[in-house]
Amino acid sequence: MAKKVEAERRSRAPKGHFVVYVGSKMTRFVVPLSYLRNPIFQQLLNKAEDEYGFDNQNRLVLPCDESTFQRLALFLAKR
Repeated sequence: MAKKVEAERRSRAPKGHFVVYVGSKMTRFVVPLSYLRNPIFQQLLNKAEDEYGFDNQNRLVLPCDESTFQRLALFLAKR
């Protein structure tokens, strides 16, 4: 499941995870690599590419609000 990470405790993602930023406040989440295999998450990544392109300050920003992403992460964690 995705974990919200407080700004003061930013560090590298643990092995088997990666970082995404979500919402207007650019909330940082650490998510498992297994999400990359999910078609729903892949659609969200494609939408991010369409909306932001690849030039985004070395951050993977997802085009949704925090609560929507949290619901998606709960759904993906149950699969």
